Amino acid sequence: MIEMLSNPFIQISFIAGILASFASGVVGSYVVIKRIVFISGSIAHSVLGGMGLFLYLSRKFDIPWLTPLLGAFAASILSAIIIGYIHLYFKERRDAIIASVWSTGMAIGVIFISITPGYTTEIMNFLFGNILWTTRADLLALFLLDLALLFSVGIFYNRFLAIAFDEELAKLKGLNVKPLYFFLLILIAISIVLLIQVIGVILVIALLSLPAMVSSLFTKKLFNMMVLSVFVAMVFNSLGIALSYHFNWPTGATIALVAAILYVTLLPFKKRFHKKLPAKKFN
Repeated sequence: MIEMLSNPFIQISFIAGILASFASGVVGSYVVIKRIVFISGSIAHSVLGGMGLFLYLSRKFDIPWLTPLLGAFAASILSAIIIGYIHLYFKERRDAIIASVWSTGMAIGVIFISITPGYTTEIMNFLFGNILWTTRADLLALFLLDLALLFSVGIFYNRFLAIAFDEELAKLKGLNVKPLYFFLLILIAISIVLLIQVIGVILVIALLSLPAMVSSLFTKKLFNMMVLSVFVAMVFNSLGIALSYHFNWPTGATIALVAAILYVTLLPFKKRFHKKLPAKKFN
């Protein structure tokens, strides 16, 4: 343990995992209660298109600031807007939109990666996660984005809660549902990019949903669920990093495996605990 904690790469990775846990817990709670986990999955996998495009432009035209991470931000926000727009204005089924955005984003990414000059090994870090390569600049970016997410959720907490459960009722109460829905999807998109730093594109859904799903076993209050989800995500990340170091396993995959095992382990306690809770929905 002393040897592990004395490693500067491990120290930074633990801090990165803690910072990413805030996005995972807070925004992931909305994802779970609104049942849009697969929308999140679509946004997560579509970022490959942005990463591939920006890497290609950076290499082809020597534009160093066009990094894959910046491409991930651009693609995730664009995908969130497309999904929200088609769902709200064309009334298309969400599963059809999800499939289209998911497959299109990944197809664009694969094409641009294949024609990018030189080696494209850095994309593998984003696909499977490599938190051990997190830099101090990455930590600062994670911290600032966490502040923006927490500030936004703090301001719109009640309005997000209203649209998460009943959009029609929210409209009757005078809420402007469409901009709020777009804003919530954009916050989810930003959170996904934060989590990609830790666990990678392929496994990001695990860290966005499982902490909130674990927390929902023990509380029906949204605020309590968010706080508990942040703590649970920290446990998942820290334990996953420690185990991956000990067994020399891929860090992102280890974190996802830890999250899944703990969720399944705690699932039998749901009925027992919920008997003690008031019979009402989240509030």
